[in-house]
Amino acid sequence: MAADGPSGSSLERPLKLMLIGTAAGFFSGLFGVGGGTVIVPLLVLWLGYDERAATGTSLAAIVFIAAYAAGTQGLYGNVHVRWGLLMGIPAVAGVLAGTWLQQRARARAITLLFAAVLVASAVELVLR
Repeated sequence: MAADGPSGSSLERPLKLMLIGTAAGFFSGLFGVGGGTVIVPLLVLWLGYDERAATGTSLAAIVFIAAYAAGTQGLYGNVHVRWGLLMGIPAVAGVLAGTWLQQRARARAITLLFAAVLVASAVELVLR
């Protein structure tokens, strides 16, 4: 298991983790995002996680966030299960390739690539 970031007070760390989880859940329900755009940066910036440990921790949390968010969106009739499966099943290959690359690339390169993806996404949204 990956090591946690620097230790804080015994209450500070769990409170920050709960706040990060709440923010991720909120943004997941609102925009369909939460892990990569909320959890990973906050684990790195607030709790001192390295990028790999933040990514792994985020993915573990996303299991619960995504399941609950998908169920809630399903109650509103917003889920197209067939299309979700058509994206989700092949995504496993992407996960394997991305994880393989992440384990071999320098952490700084991963950080810069992630920042570039976020900036490009923001520019695309603004220009629409």
